[in-house]
Amino acid sequence: MTAVAADALRLLAESDQTLAVAESLTGGMVAAELTAVPGASRSFRGSVTAYATEIKHLVLGVDGGLLQAEGAVNAQVAAEMAAGVRRVMGASWGISTTGVAGPEPQDGQPVGTVFVAVDGPGSRKTVRLRLKGSRAEIRRESARTVLRLLSDQLRENARGQDTEQNGGI
Repeated sequence: MTAVAADALRLLAESDQTLAVAESLTGGMVAAELTAVPGASRSFRGSVTAYATEIKHLVLGVDGGLLQAEGAVNAQVAAEMAAGVRRVMGASWGISTTGVAGPEPQDGQPVGTVFVAVDGPGSRKTVRLRLKGSRAEIRRESARTVLRLLSDQLRENARGQDTEQNGGI
């Protein structure tokens, strides 16, 4: 997974952008992968492990009514977590993870239901995952997937800027 983190950090550094992370079910795993890469401090601003639902609201600004009505395992919650951590940390990009790693269902969602999100300049994307495996495997795949999603969005964003700078060609 460190290779995926290294790729994202390289893309961020090449475009002189920064990243902040909001994690729930991954409990700091995404931040740990990023900081395992030498030179991560050039682009990585920090993270919030918002494991408790009220922290998602109080620190990251996730809508309290949404959390009460839908619970924390929700696409909109993931999107608001990514936008919130981006805002709180003053980063170019924010990414988030929220979901159910098990052993029990949560908020009416079965184990393996995960939402990951990316929020950046002109780019917002949320993906729902249906993962199988142990608690550890679900957490690991969630972290890997959000980092891949970030890399994909960074590449797409860079292509869009190149097209703009070349007169739309």
